[in-house]
Amino acid sequence: MMNALNNKWKGKALLFLVSQSITLFGSALVQMAVVWYVTVHTSSGAWVAAFTICAYMPQFLFSFVSGVWADRYNRKLLIIAADAGIAVTTLAMWIAMPYITHEPVLLSALLTMSLIRSLGAGIQSPAVSAIIPQIVPADQLLRYNGINATMQSAVQFTAPAAAGAILTVASMRSALFVDVATAMAGIGLLACIAVPTHQVSSGKESLFNDMKVGIRYSFTDKLLCKLLILFGLFIFLSVPGPFLAKLYVSRTYGEAYWYLTAIEVIGFVGMALGGVFISTWGGFKNRERTLLTGIFLFGILEIVMGLSKSFILYLLIMLLYGIAVTMTQTATTTIIQEQAETSMQGRVFGLFGSLYSGVLPIGMAVFGPLADRIALRLILIGSGGALVLAACILSFFCFPTPAVSENA
Repeated sequence: MMNALNNKWKGKALLFLVSQSITLFGSALVQMAVVWYVTVHTSSGAWVAAFTICAYMPQFLFSFVSGVWADRYNRKLLIIAADAGIAVTTLAMWIAMPYITHEPVLLSALLTMSLIRSLGAGIQSPAVSAIIPQIVPADQLLRYNGINATMQSAVQFTAPAAAGAILTVASMRSALFVDVATAMAGIGLLACIAVPTHQVSSGKESLFNDMKVGIRYSFTDKLLCKLLILFGLFIFLSVPGPFLAKLYVSRTYGEAYWYLTAIEVIGFVGMALGGVFISTWGGFKNRERTLLTGIFLFGILEIVMGLSKSFILYLLIMLLYGIAVTMTQTATTTIIQEQAETSMQGRVFGLFGSLYSGVLPIGMAVFGPLADRIALRLILIGSGGALVLAACILSFFCFPTPAVSENA
């Protein structure tokens, strides 16, 4: 009987994982293909910047609102509706492209498509994170999130190569068609999963009031409040390492394209290995300890990166970087899934999504210009040291671990 129950949730979890990986592959492929298409056909920094903003800004603006919807409505149907909306928009662009001959009009149409697709992703994201505890047992969440991280890294690694191949041998329309096909396949698989219902919020309150309740809940819960502050601090201080990596490599080791390609590949491999490591190990029983360990390792690696003068050592650091990032991300997700009430998880995940999308550009705005005034090596050492210090202080005062030794 127990084996049957085990196999039942594992089958659902596997099917959900595959469905999300398929849709993510199509989305990542189109996002990369659109940026490359615009880059090649316009060579305009303004157009590339516009597409980049449209790809992320709606997620920042609507993640928290969509978190309210994830708590009010059936999360499975919300994911399907968002995926279907993205697919219909992409299909409309696929149909319209042959009839648009004026390049500015075509670019504007692609920009509108990117905006709607990003909005759909923002609507879907909190529901995807919140629905996982309805499928996966609580004691298996960290392992599942580790496997999910591995799958996402693999998809993000293969999608750019697939986008480049399609644009080389076919056309932009072919990339759009692949996305529509993967979206329909993902929706079909998700529709086959029987997801237990969750306790929904009443829906009698206004959207604004539900948002206020979500914010108050997140900051009233001591653990979630600490996690919000730590997550925002981590995102801000982690910017110099991964997000300014290309700039650091070009200044320190040279501008050869293979250098830049190597760090991208190694970074994705590291995150995939991190997912395998977490899913195999299972993390500490105290999830906060797993989180702080990941942040501590990330800070140490940033310091070593700033001190390194060998490109081979730098690649090794990037590999370990990926593992540390995955530890931090999966632990954060799991703590929210285990700590937040089922009826509040959509709003909590939406708040964390908005925090990520808001703090990251602030970090870029601070550390980007700073890197033109101060040696990037010193910025890496400083931000890494701050992360190590924060992890040590928080482990003693905010997230104390039990005296008893903990196993994975």
